[in-house]
Amino acid sequence: MSDLKTRRTDASVEAFLDGVENESRRKDCDRIMALMGEITGEPAKMWGTSMVGFGSYHYTYASGREGDWFVCGFSPRKQALTLYIMAGFSKYDDLMSRLGNYKTGKSCLYIKSLDDVDLTVLRQLVEASVAYINETYPPASDG
Repeated sequence: MSDLKTRRTDASVEAFLDGVENESRRKDCDRIMALMGEITGEPAKMWGTSMVGFGSYHYTYASGREGDWFVCGFSPRKQALTLYIMAGFSKYDDLMSRLGNYKTGKSCLYIKSLDDVDLTVLRQLVEASVAYINETYPPASDG
């Protein structure tokens, strides 16, 4: 079984975000970091060299592959702010139809600027995603 290359690190989130050259993108990152931190109740942590994640969960697929990943996160890519919030957008069609200007990948939401989206709808998407992850991958009990 191959190991997941992207793991949580002790690198400074603040230093990473301070290095974002585009001032508007940097401000959007600050807003997303506050939003995701508030929703998850978790501090921001670096994952790999370019992703900021909140919380973590352990998954095991039917194939036997397993690993740890953040509950939600983002990355300030050059082309767009990339949000990692769920394993699929189709069940959120209503929210997505009201979000604004965006693109999607398999589990990524690409936003050029937070000014292009409805922040109330974005909050609802992140909340729904966090609830889904927490229901699907409940934290292990220590008892």
